Amino acid sequence: MSTPPQLPFDLAAAVAHLSNCDPRIARLVQEAVAFDPNIDHTQSPYESLLESIAYQSISGKAAATIYARIKALSASGGPPTPQEMLQLKTKALRKAGLSGAKILAMKDLAQKTIDGTVPTHEEALRLSDDELVERLISVRGIGAWTVEMFLIFRLGRPDVLPIHDLGVKKGWSVAYNKRHMPRPKELLAFGERWRPYRTVASWYMWRAFEKAGYAVTNKIRPPKLKRKRNKSKSPSHKTPKSDTCRAQPRRKRLRRP
Repeated sequence: MSTPPQLPFDLAAAVAHLSNCDPRIARLVQEAVAFDPNIDHTQSPYESLLESIAYQSISGKAAATIYARIKALSASGGPPTPQEMLQLKTKALRKAGLSGAKILAMKDLAQKTIDGTVPTHEEALRLSDDELVERLISVRGIGAWTVEMFLIFRLGRPDVLPIHDLGVKKGWSVAYNKRHMPRPKELLAFGERWRPYRTVASWYMWRAFEKAGYAVTNKIRPPKLKRKRNKSKSPSHKTPKSDTCRAQPRRKRLRRP
């Protein structure tokens, strides 16, 4: 039995760093399943993103059925090559269960793989996270979240924080005993303490979300809206200087755990 390929970073060092800088994550490390992105090292970026498009916005079971039908259209029985995808008729892809939007996305992915916008696996290893995001979001139907999942679960990049991911946001609320989800910018700022291992921290936010269960996480409220200060138009209604501090709402600051 062969040994599975190692992560491109030192997981023990990552866990030690996060545990030292964040007691909440230290507790989750003791309670939750260890970080394991289960990377499929056989998939090319094209194949990984093709599968991601198939799975967008539908249940995993339905997506698996549709993706199996798509692979059946290939001569090899695996994912259609970019050349095959461009040649497949819309009618056949529709019959497999794909929406019109997903068909356009898959064909654009195929074309951008052929022209080199979507890198090979070897090229992707040499590109930074930002470079990969810039390239891959140019593909129709591929957004930042899909690229972030690619960086984590295909390349094993250590410092990715999906600030728009519902599971990460609600997991953060559970882990830090908050009634509201954080705003994306708030989560991004909070996550600075987790650098350079924000991927591993995100993993434990997902585990906190799963452990809490839907009965708890469904009660978590949307992010709080920022209050706008009311400015008086008339100079005669200015707040006296001595009362300025009391008149303005205090800014809430995130407490470090």
